[in-house]
Amino acid sequence: MGIRERLSGNEAIAFAMKQINPDVMGAFPITPSTEIPQYFSTYVDNGQVDTEFIPVESEHSAMSTCIGAQAAGCRAISATSSCGLSYMTEMLYVAASDRLPITLAVSCRALSGPININNDHSDAMSVRDAGWLMLFAETNQEAYDNYLQAMRIGEAVSLPIMICQDGFITSHAIENIELVEDEKVKAFVGEYKPEHALLGKENPMAVGAYATPVYYMEAKRAQAQAMMDAKDVIKKVGAEFAAMTGRSYDLIEKYEMDDAEEALIIIGSSAGTAKEAIRELRAQGKKVGLIKIRSFRPFPADEIAEALKNVKAFAAMDKDDSFNAHCGPIYAEVCAALYAKGIFAPKGIDYIYGLGGRDVRVESIQHVYAELEKIAASGETGETYRYLDVRE
Repeated sequence: MGIRERLSGNEAIAFAMKQINPDVMGAFPITPSTEIPQYFSTYVDNGQVDTEFIPVESEHSAMSTCIGAQAAGCRAISATSSCGLSYMTEMLYVAASDRLPITLAVSCRALSGPININNDHSDAMSVRDAGWLMLFAETNQEAYDNYLQAMRIGEAVSLPIMICQDGFITSHAIENIELVEDEKVKAFVGEYKPEHALLGKENPMAVGAYATPVYYMEAKRAQAQAMMDAKDVIKKVGAEFAAMTGRSYDLIEKYEMDDAEEALIIIGSSAGTAKEAIRELRAQGKKVGLIKIRSFRPFPADEIAEALKNVKAFAAMDKDDSFNAHCGPIYAEVCAALYAKGIFAPKGIDYIYGLGGRDVRVESIQHVYAELEKIAASGETGETYRYLDVRE
């Protein structure tokens, strides 16, 4: 039986860190993730963990610290948001290409400018091709549960992993949550015993060596394979977590999709708003459903294509804009997944929504479903690249 508590998303992540007791944390503050190292530093100060807490001068240095520690054979963690994640970008690529399973908590926040400290996914999506595994949470509970699974996943395929939650919406909001007992967490996560590390004198090695054209592509191909292999690992670890807690996780979550004619694809806390909209519309006899993406990297292309194959119309909900004059990242990935499977039946549109913390109401989601119903009836998509709840 778990431990019932009331925690914010940031508190929940910090508590998960305490339970795991990593070796090193490279820390630099930025809103709204600052609370994570702040809470965790109290555990360090109180002697509740053995972690070497290293406050540094920038997010770039925080990730550099994690890279050095992980390469030496330690478990290394950090937390960041928004421009801090962008400042890490150079080192994010290094961590992934050097196959170092660092765990990074991200409280997603809009990128400047204009200056904005509220939630959207422009920070995480801006580094979506850096080679990191990326799990997104709808609730505080899911953020906590994702973090407990993260190291198992990253270490199994030797890739770094981001645990993303929505800044302020979950990072600062307090919710009821069920914590796993410390001894169960330790047994579930296990110890980190890398096969190769800089401090392993029996097997001397280099990390971050220069790769000539003779080797570079092979290294990238191996990195790509690790990302593909991660799909099965995420499912396996999720199944083990379900056996321990009763809470089940996969690459995606399907909600009312068995007979859905119109569907949304969404990431993060807005899935909760969409579920409420669906409950109201289902009561009116509308056949609407939802696909919530939990794993954005690796992208669950097969699972989404399978879930959409009988749908008449869908909308990808992007809390970020790629500024390509065409669509956001989720829509692009979903369309590619459908095309690769030879599925051309569902009509698809893209909504850019919630930028800079713009409110996403039940009525907003119901408007999207109403548009999808028109598309399903007429067979005409109209404009596929749309903004939701914006003053034109």
